[in-house]
Formats: sequence, structure tokens, C-alpha cells
Amino acid sequence: MQGELTQHAARSTQHAARIGLFDSGVGGLSVAREIMRQLPGHPLIYLADQAHAPYGQRPLAEIRALSAWITRFLLDQGAEVIVIACNTASAAALRPLRAEVPGVSFVGMEPAVKPAAERSRSGHVGVIATSATFQGELFASLLDRFAGNVAVHTQVCPELVPLVEAGELASERTRQALTGYLAPLLAAGIDELVLGCTHYPFLRPLIEEVAGPGVEVLDPAPAVARQTARVLAQDAAAVVAGVQLLPQPAHRFYTTGAPARFQAALLNLLGIESEVASATWDGEGRLRICPQRATHEIRVHPCPT
Repeated sequence: MQGELTQHAARSTQHAARIGLFDSGVGGLSVAREIMRQLPGHPLIYLADQAHAPYGQRPLAEIRALSAWITRFLLDQGAEVIVIACNTASAAALRPLRAEVPGVSFVGMEPAVKPAAERSRSGHVGVIATSATFQGELFASLLDRFAGNVAVHTQVCPELVPLVEAGELASERTRQALTGYLAPLLAAGIDELVLGCTHYPFLRPLIEEVAGPGVEVLDPAPAVARQTARVLAQDAAAVVAGVQLLPQPAHRFYTTGAPARFQAALLNLLGIESEVASATWDGEGRLRICPQRATHEIRVHPCPT
């Protein structure tokens, strides 16, 4: 696996760098939205692994393996920079992927603990995320580095990702779930609330309503887009003399779930009408595509075993 990934490291380009993103589902679209806003000339290649959603309850080792094969998929499609648009996958796989593929630039998600700690007046910060995000070394490192002067209150929210995937952004069921999750954090006196999952920004209006005006809600997507821009500026594979950014880049979307469902989510969440291709996990637990179908096909077929 490592050798198959490493072979992509020396790739050069004569075009605006393609940015690959992946998530367990639609949550990473909150990051894609911000990248489209800040870097409108770059085409995106997005993979939603809805066959394995949600990631938050899966073992870290499984998430690492899934992330490695998805990275291979995105590189096969021509991505030059990989954005892990999923907090859970970032916590499990960002460091291993950087070690396995040193020639490819990775941008990951991390809960915005640092700005929350800096802005808090009460000294109490809330973080909502999946259990896997809290278990990873990345979150522990953030607390060690930036949370020395504040109390950080964490809350696992297992119902929220399925609700966002189902399109229930403002339903009474979602409101009740948020009310229950946020109650102990509000009782602790938080004045900063960190969204530690990329699905949660799509619930931001409801979260702000439930949390009240005294709580600032922090979404890391703008910072991730800025970091992606910095990586592109520094990456030799993205800086080529004469390259012209595309005025209307052709974004590509893949899902391991139902394409029609993801297509509807694209329209609902981002207002984008786009075809969505189907990617398939093979019987060995890997995401495979045939070489002759690895570019711009509407449907991605598994290679015969």
C-alpha cells in the first residue's frame, strides 16, 4: 500500500492544481464550500465514503485504512493536494498519511481549540465532536498546547451526523438532540463552542439558536481553506509558469453510497447541480477502479478480481 501511494509523490502538473477532498459523507462539503469561495480557480475532486458513514463510531485502525485507500483513489483521479475534510479521519490518519506519502501535501482538520481559548472570557470552552476525534492524539496535543488556561468541556454527539446526512438541518428531532447535547456545556458556563466535525456547520443556525447569544460558535473551515491556499502557494507541483486558473473549474464528485442521494445533498447544502459518480469498494475492503475508467467517467467501476 505504501509503495502504491508513494509513486504519486513526484507527479508534476501543467494546470491549476486539483484539490482532492474526502469525508465519510456530506460534512466535508462545508470545507469544499469555503475552498470554492477562497480558491475559485481550482477544480475539486470530492469523495464521500457514505458506504462507511458515519466514521465517528469506527475503530481508529479501520479509519486509517479507509483513508489510505481513499487517498490512493483521489491521487488516481489526478488530485495533487489532499484535504482530509473530516475531523475523525484527520485524527486517525493525518500523521500516518504524511509519513507514508511524503511527496504529497495533506491538509487536515483540527478543532479550533486555540482561537477558542484565546477568545474565551469565562475560561470555559465547549467542543462537540465524535468519540474518535476525542480519542486521537491530535486532540490531546491541542489541549496540551493551547488549553492550559481554560477548562475544555467535551461532548460526543452521535446523532448529529446521521441527521445531517438525512437532510434534517432544522427539524424538531435535530433541535431536541442539540438541546440535550449542549445542555451540560451551557451549564458549565462556556462562551466559546468549537464545531469539531465538518457536518456540524450545516447545523450552525440551529446551534447558535440553542446556544444563545452569549456563545460564539467556531467553524474551522475558513482556516482550513486558508491553509490549503498556503500549501498550494508553497507546493512546487502547483506553481508552474504559465498556469492559468480556471474561471469555472469542473468539480467532480464521487460517493460510495447512492449517487442520487448525494446529488440531492449537493443541491440542498451548496446549491450546486452536478452529476455524481459512483465509486465501489471491492470484496477485499479496498476502493478500486479500472485504469481505463480512472478519469472522467460518470460511473467508476471496480476492477475485476
